Amino acid sequence: MQMNLIEMKNGESAVIKVLPNGEAAQRLEALGLHGGKTIEKLSCMPFGGPVTVLLDGRQFAISHGIAEQIEIEIQPAG
Repeated sequence: MQMNLIEMKNGESAVIKVLPNGEAAQRLEALGLHGGKTIEKLSCMPFGGPVTVLLDGRQFAISHGIAEQIEIEIQPAG
């Protein structure tokens, strides 16, 4: 099932399919986020706050606006 990072539930894992274009993509790729990588959504702050994700054992926050542009595909449980 394909959706964006905001629509994911906390605790779910997904494969990154599409990153935003431009400067945001460069910043995300510098953090190690790129197509094909598996991430886990840890939390999402209310009222348009950042999304916290886990990638390769590292935890970091992504702004709500950028997270909306990251398309992912949910990994089946188990």
